[in-house]
Amino acid sequence: MAQAPTLLQFSGQKYLRHRLVISILSGKPVRIDKIRSDDKNPGLRDYEVSFLRLLERATNGTVIEISVTGTAILLKPGIIAGGAINHDCPLSRSVGYFLEPIIMLAPFSKKPFNVTLRGVTTDENDLSVDIIRTVTLPHLQLFGISDGLELRIKKRGSPPHGGGEAQFLCPVVKQVKTLNFLDPGKIKRIRGISHAVRVNPQFSNRMIEAARSVLNRYIPDIYLYSDVYKGEDSGKSPGYALSLMAESTTGAMHCAEAVSKPGVPPEDIALLASRSLLSEVRRGGCVDRQHQVLVLLMMVLGSEDVGRCRMGEPTTRTIQFLRDVKECFGTAFKITPADPTDSESLELHYSCYGIGYVNANRTIA
Repeated sequence: MAQAPTLLQFSGQKYLRHRLVISILSGKPVRIDKIRSDDKNPGLRDYEVSFLRLLERATNGTVIEISVTGTAILLKPGIIAGGAINHDCPLSRSVGYFLEPIIMLAPFSKKPFNVTLRGVTTDENDLSVDIIRTVTLPHLQLFGISDGLELRIKKRGSPPHGGGEAQFLCPVVKQVKTLNFLDPGKIKRIRGISHAVRVNPQFSNRMIEAARSVLNRYIPDIYLYSDVYKGEDSGKSPGYALSLMAESTTGAMHCAEAVSKPGVPPEDIALLASRSLLSEVRRGGCVDRQHQVLVLLMMVLGSEDVGRCRMGEPTTRTIQFLRDVKECFGTAFKITPADPTDSESLELHYSCYGIGYVNANRTIA
């Protein structure tokens, strides 16, 4: 008789998304308990329940059990089905919260993903649709996932009332490539998207001018694009934001963004985004902090060879992810200083032996 897969057990609401993702990819059921058990309002929040519903739609045969109090969930994974999915996200989190884990699962589905998400497209808690389109998706291309990979921003939606819409398209792959990315290179260009919806269109230009006043001191190749949406396509609430991306000579990317707040002028938002980008670049490495987990996961799933990548120091989320991956896949990373002679450098080399994950869900033509 076939043995039942090992049950993964975790506690707390933190890192819920990546734990559910590795459960589905590994085929191992997961139980997460003590979800805000000491909180005045215990249990799952509306956006977490919505994410579980999205996972049910994206997979076939997945069973999700939620306890009466909502403080514990049990997920028994099915297969990643893909296909066309429409999902309305609650306004408490932006569509980036839902897109990040879906991007990790999408290449390993049965059919190509075509997901349309509606709600808030940019907020200060999660990656905006601009960063996902210009930075997150190019990181997947490092692993050979490229043809047909696209994110279309149909409508923009600022908090609190949203009204935005984004469509994510992803092809199916059999296996991801092994990554060897150890040369961060030198920053050669900075690109950015400044958008303003339901406010004076000049706000967008004011953000661009303020950002240039900081960034032009360092590099001449800067192109900041003003993205204007009008009428229905501009959502239901006023707002503005600036997303910035720095790219190096070897293709390494670093990103930062800042979102409008009541009473804060566009210039201050632009200065905040610009300084955040410079701080991100200073941390070094080939991958920025926002994308460490995505790249490390793809390295684990890579072909049976040693994958290597140079990054800055791991975030708290990354450290927990490395522990969870070891428990789930049995893969441990070797982490060494990138430059042992430089005591001030925070850059590290991450290397692991890929498990040779093969997409068994794929429909063979």
